[in-house]
Parts: sequence; C-alpha cells; structure tokens
Amino acid sequence: MVFAHDTEVSLTTAAALANTASPAAPGHRRGGVDQLATPGDLDAFVEEWDYTGSRTHDAAELDAVRALRPQLRRLWTGEEEEQVAGVNDLLARARALPQLVRHDGWDWHLHATTPDAPLAERMAVEAAMALVDVLRSGERSRLRTCAAEDCDDVLVDLSRNRSKRFCDGGCGNRAAAAAYRARVADRG
Repeated sequence: MVFAHDTEVSLTTAAALANTASPAAPGHRRGGVDQLATPGDLDAFVEEWDYTGSRTHDAAELDAVRALRPQLRRLWTGEEEEQVAGVNDLLARARALPQLVRHDGWDWHLHATTPDAPLAERMAVEAAMALVDVLRSGERSRLRTCAAEDCDDVLVDLSRNRSKRFCDGGCGNRAAAAAYRARVADRG
C-alpha cells in the first residue's frame, strides 16, 4: 500500500469524479457524454463510491458537484505550486478541521467536514486531504492522465512499480490489441 486506505479511496474517487466530465474522443467509452447530467446520475455516483452524509438531491447539489470536476482535473494535472494553492484553497473555503472518525464499517480515518456539510464540499475536502498526502510524500508522479491517444482521463497509479499508464476504461486493452494487430500485420 502506497498511502493509507482512506487516501487511496479518496484519490481513486476524485479521479472518477473528474473523469465524469471528460470530453472523451468519439469511439472512447463515454464518447463525450457527461456522466453527471441529472440528479439521478449523481445519486448513482454517490452510491457507487460510498459517500455518506446529508444530501439535498436537487439541481443545486448537482451543479455544485459538476463545478468541482474541473477544479479536481487542474489539481491532478497542475504543477506542484498550483496543486498546493488549489488544495489550500479547497481546505480554507470549507474551513476544514481534520479529525479521526469511524463509521459505516470503516475503521479510523480522517474527515475534515461534518456529515451535514454540502456534498460538493465533502467531496472537495476529501480529495484535497488525499492530495495533501500525495504532495507531502513527494508522490505527485502517481497522478497521471491516460496514455491512450484518444483519452484524457486522469488516474492515480497505486502500483508498487509505478507502471500504470492507462485509465480503468479499457484503454490498456485497446492499446494492447492495437499493438498485437500491428505486430501481426508487420509479419504478414
């Protein structure tokens, strides 16, 4: 394990959230479709990624979460000073106060907002707290964008040997199949 479990989950979740807005190229798995177009889409995302706490289930909540996505992408792809400034901004806006909590089957982990804080704020602070660990440990190189030519998804490389190059959307399989077809054609 590279980071604490809650940090790894928060990084993976933040990448998934940022990628819901990815303007993927035609033929890519999302084809440029916004994956958080409706409050129902947000409900499904929240359920899939196990967010807890209060929810309003309205358009304002959806708009706030959608507005967070480009901020997360900038935090992922920015230079170190930009990342630090962005993390500090997210934490300051939320008046984050880190504390250890245990709930819903999770052992001790950090929360820096209250359960009744708005969903977008909780998402932002969880991502920022995880990025604090990345920055403090000098592991910025683990934050990447997909190596596929037609994909701009962000990813977090949690592998021991720092070898993850492709997102979880099938880009690695597509690249391997294309390389195989090219080798076969060269022999042919």
